[in-house]
Amino acid sequence: MAAGQYKARTALHEMAADGAFKRTDATFREWIKPGGRFPPEANRYHLYIAYGCPWASRCLAVRNMKGLEDVIGLSVTHPTWQRTRPDDPEDTHTGWTFASPADPPFSSPAGQGSFPTDDCIPDTVNNVKYVRDLYELAGDTAGKYTVPVLWDKKEKTIVNNESAEILRIFNSAFNDFAKNPGLDLYPEELRKQIDEVNDWVYPTINNGVYRCGFATKQAAYDEAFKQLFASLDRAEDILSKHRYLVGDRLTEADIRLFKTLIRFDEVYVVYFKTNKKFIHEYPNLKNFVREIYQHPGVKESVNIAHIKMHYFTAHPDLNKYAIIPKGGDAWWEEPHDRDHFNAKA
Repeated sequence: MAAGQYKARTALHEMAADGAFKRTDATFREWIKPGGRFPPEANRYHLYIAYGCPWASRCLAVRNMKGLEDVIGLSVTHPTWQRTRPDDPEDTHTGWTFASPADPPFSSPAGQGSFPTDDCIPDTVNNVKYVRDLYELAGDTAGKYTVPVLWDKKEKTIVNNESAEILRIFNSAFNDFAKNPGLDLYPEELRKQIDEVNDWVYPTINNGVYRCGFATKQAAYDEAFKQLFASLDRAEDILSKHRYLVGDRLTEADIRLFKTLIRFDEVYVVYFKTNKKFIHEYPNLKNFVREIYQHPGVKESVNIAHIKMHYFTAHPDLNKYAIIPKGGDAWWEEPHDRDHFNAKA
């Protein structure tokens, strides 16, 4: 039996007895640094992502913003999960699957719908079919096969699969090769403030939408919902006074918040039942989303078609027939009003 096969699972299995969603930590936590096991080198590392995943796509955003497209390779999965061991009737795990744009459309894990392979980028490093295969090549024993994956082609293993850490690796480790080495999204003088913002944005907003959507009991949902909208109100208030979350400088905290907000109106309001208010109804959050989206390199990390396709087709328990809502206008592409603040980024 392959490593981890007997315990293969997805985030939908990470539930507490009280019906609350409890996300587990990532398992590969190495860093790229001079003199270490994984030194910074051009063309040694490869990034595996899904546009649908906010954690993975924020790594792609920072890769693009730093100008590392020619330094770190990229593969993009199909947004619709598939059976990762289709020949084993006892292994029902579904997960991220690679495809080429020339491949035929996928159906949902329940066999519903037909979803094109546009914008997928196959795995040209290991030539595997599933992200699960990467984990098993790396000797994983945890059994949760997530993206992002930062892969080392030399040692043929996973360096890191924690998006928050990959952000910081991309921010500083490859400056000798970056087209935009001067961009610093985690400046030393702001780190305390950035960490303080991340400490409430992550549990109540980034993960808060999942805590709403994956809750299996009313009380757990109600608590997550209350915390989510209290924090959205808090962010709206901060952004009414400052251009960015920690003042007048763009940082990783803004990218981390943005990746949830860009999905909110099109997905979370419906799918995760976060229906108190749309983001486009918050004047400052709306224009903040517009500005971040229009920052060089970020737009290319956002694929709304993949985002909607993933959430509405990958989880048959939540959307049996894989119907994708049409959604509204692309308000995030309209001009923003944030220029009245003094920005340094």
